[in-house]
Amino acid sequence: MSCYTLKALKESLTAPRFVRLAQSGEKMMESRTRRNFLAEVGKGMLTAGIGVTLAEEFGLASESPEKSGEIGAKRLNFGRLESLAAMLQENSADKALALSVERLQSGTSLRDLTAAAALANARAFGGEDYVGYHAFMALAPAYEMSKERSLRHAALPVLKVLYRSTNQIQSKGARASDTLTPLEDDSSSASANLPTENELRESYRAREMERAESQFHSISRQSAQKALDALQPLVQDDTDVHRVVLAYRAWDLLGLTGKEHAHTTLRQSVRYCVNAEKNRVAKGYPVSGIRTCLPKLMDQHHLLESAPGQRQAEDSWVKDLSETLLKSTPDGAAEAIAVAIREGFSLNVIGEALSLAATQQTLRDPGRIAAFPGKPIGSVHGDSPGVHASDSINAWRNMAQACRRDHAVAGLITAGFHLAVAQRLDWAKLPGYPFEEHLNAIKTKDSAALLRELDAAIRENHQSRSAAIVHQYGALGYVARPVFDLLLSYAVSEDGTLHAEKYYRTVAEEFGRTRKAFRWTHLTALARVTASEYGKRADGYDETLRLLKLA
Repeated sequence: MSCYTLKALKESLTAPRFVRLAQSGEKMMESRTRRNFLAEVGKGMLTAGIGVTLAEEFGLASESPEKSGEIGAKRLNFGRLESLAAMLQENSADKALALSVERLQSGTSLRDLTAAAALANARAFGGEDYVGYHAFMALAPAYEMSKERSLRHAALPVLKVLYRSTNQIQSKGARASDTLTPLEDDSSSASANLPTENELRESYRAREMERAESQFHSISRQSAQKALDALQPLVQDDTDVHRVVLAYRAWDLLGLTGKEHAHTTLRQSVRYCVNAEKNRVAKGYPVSGIRTCLPKLMDQHHLLESAPGQRQAEDSWVKDLSETLLKSTPDGAAEAIAVAIREGFSLNVIGEALSLAATQQTLRDPGRIAAFPGKPIGSVHGDSPGVHASDSINAWRNMAQACRRDHAVAGLITAGFHLAVAQRLDWAKLPGYPFEEHLNAIKTKDSAALLRELDAAIRENHQSRSAAIVHQYGALGYVARPVFDLLLSYAVSEDGTLHAEKYYRTVAEEFGRTRKAFRWTHLTALARVTASEYGKRADGYDETLRLLKLA
């Protein structure tokens, strides 16, 4: 076997002589198991000689222990994506990374690799592992980021997150023990007897995991849309960034996995909500005020009865509402959103104000007063109030576009409450970046020179100067793409403590749908966060560069 080169061996395996040999073995296959037959023709030697990926192409690779025996009988199967998902779930992060690059180079699409990574993660963790569900939530943003890169560099964002996901699967022992397993399909259940959305919420509030999962399974069999709508009362029942972002990203990923996998991805949110409720009760925490505030406002302003509003607003109205949200109590912020809806303003205009308020939290944040791993004093990246607020408002806005109108209205009211309840500081009184002294220090108006200065400021972790340069760049009327390209490169290369991909994508989306007067505010905030996160290289990034043969 050692005398064969890889190329020569592959050619020999596809030669007519080998094909005839394989065909003649079909009769033997009928009376023997696939494993025994392949063992007789030297499967082990062939696999060792040609490598796992090529062996899989010819059906020669050995089944892993996890794919045979007991786990195989109770494992969710993802159809055409199963082979990729199993590869990612059952190999070390380094090996999965190398195999993924091989697959991409042999014709597997980046889209399918991303989808398989999401499904493997969902099956392994089911929304119950902190690093695990953060990796899941980062996959769709990473795929969208890949579209903004050159062809040679397109795979980098996805492979970065894929490495994080597979590494967590291995470190938590999730390769051999799935959190999500198949549920029994009660085909005798008539559609007339389907659980209602309120019944699902009551099961979750009662912390009955098995019952809630069964009810959600019955609903999701009708359609992906019904599953998303049924999930909304659970998501709106408390104010937690992961609660809403996980639900939205699970829906968003269906564009890659296909809606036939809606139950798998959205089921994670059911489990997350039930577990969160169990934790709340166990620790003696009170129920969130949104549970009484939301139904009261929906009823008081007759929001279930009114037609969808299409009223547009002046820039001053959007700015005033955002400032109101920054200084309101949770009940007051929810009330402000409800009034705007009652007055007929479009949900998109209201969403602009919510998004602008969240971004102002990022720009006004004084930074951490204590250091944490990967997050030094003064930093604002990772799970900072502004980044969390921005990601959650982005999710609420996108969910409002995807779900039924009554849920969309309720979701934006909850978003206002959520924004205010997370306000740990008096945001309305804090100065925001960029500071005047750093704006005055910018002497050039040349776009290329400004980009060079921005790059230098990021590498110095100079948050205010980075924000000032981007603010000035936008004020001069230059196109945004070169700034996005620079910030994107760091969103990919740096660790970002689990949030780099989501926050980059949040800013890209909000910039694209925000009016001209405010859109550069979002990009200025991203510049600040990028300068904050610079200096901690993402795990697996350098190895990815080597495998892709990139400098």
